[in-house]
Amino acid sequence: MNELLISEDFYSIQGEGISSGYPSYFIRLANCNLCCGTSFKHLNEIRKGNYEPGNFKGDLHQQNLATWTCDTIPVWIKGEKRPFSYLIDRWKEQGLFEHIRDEIIRLIWTGGEPLLQQQGIVDFNHFFAEQTSTYPYNEIETNGTVYINTELFPLIDQINCSPKLKNSGNDTRLRYKTDALERITQHSNYQFKFVISEEKDMEEIFNDYINPLNIPLTNVVIMPGLDDQRDFHERTRFVLETAKKYKVIGLTRLHVSAWNKTTGV
Repeated sequence: MNELLISEDFYSIQGEGISSGYPSYFIRLANCNLCCGTSFKHLNEIRKGNYEPGNFKGDLHQQNLATWTCDTIPVWIKGEKRPFSYLIDRWKEQGLFEHIRDEIIRLIWTGGEPLLQQQGIVDFNHFFAEQTSTYPYNEIETNGTVYINTELFPLIDQINCSPKLKNSGNDTRLRYKTDALERITQHSNYQFKFVISEEKDMEEIFNDYINPLNIPLTNVVIMPGLDDQRDFHERTRFVLETAKKYKVIGLTRLHVSAWNKTTGV
């Protein structure tokens, strides 16, 4: 394999999780195995329509069957096959190649669900190493439903796992995969990053994730399902107060604060 199905790629600052603030290059791979806030039937309508990130609510959200909608659906629903050389050329054109080679800029593999293309990520890393004799710093943003294979696992420097709670509207059988979650806890550098809408979400987080998987509280991040600056301060304050109460890491979404956007910035 010498290509990836890419929805968008751009240089920015990591806005979420324990590496917030780091210069990062985002590679958003197309497609996902979950639908947060919307049904798979509605997903087909989104594919046909002209929706923009942050400007729509999924049908499950509208029906109060979910409390938030994935804000990047209109982006990851589409993609274009790109050869590995496309990314290398982009980085050289932008003057970023050496900084990525030297791990000053991190690669953020995101989606959708990037692990649907994990062999492509593996092959790209080998392609990169053939030219530089080193590997980039790889962060993977995953929903925790896809088991990370033995080739990719040692190439990952950080796993940012965002399991989907009941508030996403996804069926439990689709969103909760014990083997994939346990695999993540075997890595030396991982975080579980949860989107919470109300305090009662914490009960689910402890009962279904922290306690059965023995996740240290120092590896647990909570953040708001936030896609608009109008709600930024209230939602951030809610998350920080909740984090104080439950002794976990409370963070927000820096890119929303800065640009009022959740993608492409």
